Amino acid sequence: MKLRSAPVALTTLAAALALGSSSVQAADPNLARNLAATCANCHGTNGKSQGGIEPLAGVEKERLLTKLRDFRSGAKPATIMHQISKGYSEEQLDMIAGWFAAQK
Repeated sequence: MKLRSAPVALTTLAAALALGSSSVQAADPNLARNLAATCANCHGTNGKSQGGIEPLAGVEKERLLTKLRDFRSGAKPATIMHQISKGYSEEQLDMIAGWFAAQK
């Protein structure tokens, strides 16, 4: 019986991928949180920095997106953020910024 359900699962996954990342995001409501978790090493858990790196929690989404885009383009100097920001799609950056903006 599991053999029959595997093609159905693969077909469902393929359909979600074909429809674009918004369908995948809808399939995984934790995707934004999981993407944002990669920022914890420097910016603290949930964006609540405990040290010299600026906190991200509660910062307006558009402000975060502007900074991320500036890092990506090289307009804003960085030690590592210019490389990190290039590793995400625009949609992923949007999800990450939105997630941090929603944090208290």
